[in-house]
Amino acid sequence: MELSLATRTVADHTVLEVGGEVDVYTAPRLRERLVELVDGGARNVVVDLGRVDFLDSTGLGVLVGALKRLRAAGGTFGLVCAKEPLLKIFRITALDQVFPIHPSIDSATGSGSAGASA
Repeated sequence: MELSLATRTVADHTVLEVGGEVDVYTAPRLRERLVELVDGGARNVVVDLGRVDFLDSTGLGVLVGALKRLRAAGGTFGLVCAKEPLLKIFRITALDQVFPIHPSIDSATGSGSAGASA
């Protein structure tokens, strides 16, 4: 499967929407795009994994690298993920303790009027 990448701005965040499979073959494209965003001045980056069907250790490494790059630049990095199979990967690797993982783009960016439900 192919990797799709689309960027948009929500509030003061750059949202990178990722779709398809993030693996040893496609992860370099994701890495390049994240580096371009940070080098281009993006400081609040959210990666939306809502359309990702598969994520391997190479993809996890790219996300960790982006987190480190943004922290070094004084920025923030978050993930949007609500798919249980992907969330399980983050829990097993304990990366759910490293990344801020949000259920929606609104939650990740602080936009939208819908806050936490009671």
